[in-house]
Amino acid sequence: MSAPNRAPRLPVLLRAAPAVLATTVILRVLWTVLAPNGSNWVDLHVYVDGSASAFDGTLYDFTYSAQTPDFPLPFTYPPFAALVFYPLHFLPFPLVGALWMVATGVALYAVVRIALRMVGGDRADTPAWRRAALLWTAVGLWTESLRTTLDYGQVNVFLVLMAMLAARSARWWVSGALVGLAAGVKLTPAITGLYFLARRRWAAAVFSAVTFAATVGAGFLLMGSAATEYFGTLLGDADRIGPVGSVWNQSLRGALSRLVGYDVGQGPLWLGAVAVLLVAAVAAWRALGPDDRLGTLVVVSFVGLAVSPISWSHHWVWVIPLLIWLVHGPLRRARGVRWLVGYWLVVTLVGVPWLLSFRQPSIWEIDRPLVLAVAGTAYAVGTLATFVVVAAHGRTVRTPASRSSAPA
Repeated sequence: MSAPNRAPRLPVLLRAAPAVLATTVILRVLWTVLAPNGSNWVDLHVYVDGSASAFDGTLYDFTYSAQTPDFPLPFTYPPFAALVFYPLHFLPFPLVGALWMVATGVALYAVVRIALRMVGGDRADTPAWRRAALLWTAVGLWTESLRTTLDYGQVNVFLVLMAMLAARSARWWVSGALVGLAAGVKLTPAITGLYFLARRRWAAAVFSAVTFAATVGAGFLLMGSAATEYFGTLLGDADRIGPVGSVWNQSLRGALSRLVGYDVGQGPLWLGAVAVLLVAAVAAWRALGPDDRLGTLVVVSFVGLAVSPISWSHHWVWVIPLLIWLVHGPLRRARGVRWLVGYWLVVTLVGVPWLLSFRQPSIWEIDRPLVLAVAGTAYAVGTLATFVVVAAHGRTVRTPASRSSAPA
């Protein structure tokens, strides 16, 4: 009598996934409660305290400096963001902070699940892939982008989730509305419109612009003078957002400025670097398969992070979907990809900007020793290297992934 078929035994690491994630969450909570600066929630203070001034005409005069005396933090977001955050100021701030952290963790798990489904299809619902999602969530919580997001109470994970949901949805109006609303809260998600164009989702692209325009209109309708000030004066003022040369700014402009010792602005040096990056990005995009939604979204999002004047380390949540795509997607067996995965893991888990910040005399000082300046290009170099590797393996990327039931 033959033995009944049994499902293959999961690898040890996948079996331990729930315990790994639980341990990570416990350590994060202990850090928040016990460390002197475990979670200062400075950005959440800006969202909540700043939005309280949404209707009295002083929104863009607001600054928060209780824990940031060297740089009083202004409200730098569009007026629609203040409308979104406004109800939060009626709640006790510690409660808002606790709920914000829980929601951030849940949103990260959702991002991971969507990313795995985009590369694995229906396989993402199998026990092995569900446990892989727990592992990736645990890894994500240790990356610098999530550590600083939780410390500051940042909104970026929610914006990434909205972009992921937009890419996943087949309904043009849902996709367009999600991206338009996200751009209304913080302008950077507007880059996702390029994803719609790359995927030839014309209706979604148009509706995202229409939705964003509606958020602008709501700002003028409900907060007239503040909206006029933002869109008429403050929009595009990178100096108001923060010090461009700070090591925490990992954009192309920040990296170049630290290398040459002054703010390159949007001059010839920056334009030349952007041109090189865009050529590599287009080559990477052309190498992707026609159904590779996650790969396309990652390329577009990394372009946005690189060319933005300011891309703080907590903006780089997109590293997590990138790693999932590299490890589980069509490139997973390509030459050099393991080195690329290792590079991003080391840079983000160790926290290169965090380490370099201890050698940064001031967030306002741009000039620094060459070794520190070169190390401060970590994210920009990683972005360019990613595009080059993807472009170099065009045929591999276009090859459908194998249908293994377990994650790679």
